[in-house]
Amino acid sequence: MSTMTFKPVRFRLSQVARDRLLLILALLAGWQLLSLVAGPEVLTAPLATLQRLLKLMAGPDFGKHAAETGSAFASALVISLVGGLLLGVLLGAHRLSGEVAEPLLVGLYSIPKITLYPVVLLLFGLGMSAKVAFGAIHGIIPVVLFTMNAVRNMPQVYRRASRSMRLTPAQLFIHVLVPASLPEIVTGFRLGFSLTLLGTLIGEMFASQRGIGYLLIKSMENNDIDIILALALLLVLLATAASWLLLALERRIHKRFGP
Repeated sequence: MSTMTFKPVRFRLSQVARDRLLLILALLAGWQLLSLVAGPEVLTAPLATLQRLLKLMAGPDFGKHAAETGSAFASALVISLVGGLLLGVLLGAHRLSGEVAEPLLVGLYSIPKITLYPVVLLLFGLGMSAKVAFGAIHGIIPVVLFTMNAVRNMPQVYRRASRSMRLTPAQLFIHVLVPASLPEIVTGFRLGFSLTLLGTLIGEMFASQRGIGYLLIKSMENNDIDIILALALLLVLLATAASWLLLALERRIHKRFGP
């Protein structure tokens, strides 16, 4: 009879996964140490913060606040990505318009957006529209800049080939400009995602009666450290997970379509 040997299964983490795991463990250890030094009245421990977050999420009103933030963020993100893509392609395809618009966009991008919030309130009033507009203002500019520069730096042979094949503007946009600029566009999308989320939360903090940003500003007013850290932990987890997924997508696209 033949004997069968079984080899133990070994799970190996990649170098990137190991680095991320070590970074997370180091952050948790530092957080725990600071909590012991400062005391729970100033900084709650990681486990206590997680327990407070789970209790908060199980509350009857948290779902409504999360749905409000999710709806505003989704609307602002669509405006940022679609509007930024279209505007960036148009400015990149017309070189003179891009050269005129780029300094203006960079200057607007460097301005703290909170200074524009009174203007947003005057134009859109209080409520959902103001949060969507404020989130879109934060996210659309990096998408425009990355897309515009990607289209502008596209090899000229693509343009000449499209003219020789007599492509319509729509065909040029779909089959030439977007595929050739896809790696830089995805990079702009990744930055636009994070900034749109930031703008939506800031909008809820200053002029809203519902949403995660509203919960956060009310906790700050009441000096409720437990809820502040619980909400901050939730936002960090969501933003980090989304950033890692988008970064993995960006690397795949750069590997396939990049030089």
